This record gives sequence, C-alpha cells and structure tokens, in this order.
Amino acid sequence: MVFGKKTPFPISRFGLFLLTAVVGAGVDLWSKSVAFRQMGMPGEKPPYWVIPDVFGVQTSLNEGALFGLGQGFTLWFCVISLMAFLFIGGWLFVWGNARYKSWTFLLGLICGGIFGNLYDRLGWPGLFWNYSTPLHEVGEPVYAVRDWILVMIGTYHWPNFNIADSLLVVGAVGIMFLSLWQKEEDGKEES
Repeated sequence: MVFGKKTPFPISRFGLFLLTAVVGAGVDLWSKSVAFRQMGMPGEKPPYWVIPDVFGVQTSLNEGALFGLGQGFTLWFCVISLMAFLFIGGWLFVWGNARYKSWTFLLGLICGGIFGNLYDRLGWPGLFWNYSTPLHEVGEPVYAVRDWILVMIGTYHWPNFNIADSLLVVGAVGIMFLSLWQKEEDGKEES
C-alpha cells in the first residue's frame, strides 16, 4: 500500500531499484576515484596493463557521450540524464512496470549508470584540466566523465569507458532482450 492505495507491484521493488542504482553508482564512483588517484589526470602516467596490449587502466576525460560524440554539450547531457531518470521512475512506479523484477533490476542498472556519469558532468569530483583544447584551458574546472578502462582490440584502441557506461550498456541490452523475447501475461506478476 502506498498513500492508502494498493500498488500494482510489490513495495519491495522500490528497494530493489534503489539498491541496484545506489550500488551501481557507488561502485562506479569508487572505481573512478581509485583510478584517477593512482594514475592521475590523463597523460600523467602511461597505461597500466593488466593483460599486456589487451586490457588495462588509462585515465581519460569525455565531455561528450557514447564514443565521445557531442563534445562540449555537457549541460544538454545533464538535462537528458535527469529526463531519463524521471521517465524511468514513471515507467516503473507510476505506470506499474515495477511488477516485473527483471525490468526493475535492469532499469536500476541504467539509473546507476546515469547518476555515476551525471556526478562527473556536474563537476563534483573537483578536477581541473591539465591540458588545453578548443573547449577549455589549463586550470579550468572539469565538467566531463572520468573514464579509465582501456581495451585494445588488435591494434584498435577502443574508446576508454567506465563502470557507469557498462551499467548503461548491460541495462539497455537486457531491456532489448526482454522487449523482444519476454512473454508477458496480463495480470501476472513476477514474484
């Protein structure tokens, strides 16, 4: 029961959603903090290879979105992030899709990713640029996503990413699979 009305989903779904989002964002922010504390700002140290020339740690800053698209549109990405969070909250808890554990969990992953990257875009880590580009000068505050996971595919350097990006991708792929293959029965809830 919420506000005297019977909810169309178990109240425990709020807990599942919040736990997934908070743990996801927490692991992302912790891992970024460790990577940047150990490796410094981009270019300060060479990559640290866990598996030589395949997988390692290298800090970078992304002022854009997926694959670096949209460099410099930080405010726009912040607004989109907040709108996505509101849409997800409505989809789950207003329109009742939280009756499905799988949807609640996957959308929790996505929100964890949203907040992990939003934290960076708002400049809350308190970083300052150590190099200049057409978008900023040395010493200006950083309003960019901290990336640190380095992957090489042969000689191709995959764009660096972070745990939040991984949460977003896993959540989105999971939702795609659910949308295509889940057989929902009207009125039947997941327990």
